[in-house]
Amino acid sequence: MKSIKNVRLPAYDYSSIGYYFVTICADQRHPILPALTSTIENAICTIKDDGASVDFHVTMPDHIHMIVVLDDSGIRLGEIIRRFKARSSKEAGRRLWQPNYYEHVIRTEKALEKIREYIQNNPQALEIELEEFYR
Repeated sequence: MKSIKNVRLPAYDYSSIGYYFVTICADQRHPILPALTSTIENAICTIKDDGASVDFHVTMPDHIHMIVVLDDSGIRLGEIIRRFKARSSKEAGRRLWQPNYYEHVIRTEKALEKIREYIQNNPQALEIELEEFYR
């Protein structure tokens, strides 16, 4: 059985108030997410029930980028993401996500702005990449 690599910072408290850049990939990287936009949006709206919010996000065909803001809820980022994945998968009636997720702790305002810009430009970058691929 293949083990899942732990990519978290070993000494970091992931319940700390702050901003986190999160990328979650669709199960087996299948491009199924555009058909599930309302399901994903509903699950994003429920993140606030867990003491967090989503500052910015974009759904791509096979992954989602989010900036998750943890408030003073005491719930760890991993639990927030687990609940998001469970809610969206339950609403869709199928497994939507790969077991793990990528996160990056956003430490400065400059980094936050650069990540927001990256997320905003990600769909256009994919279009350009696909156009070049099919030329």
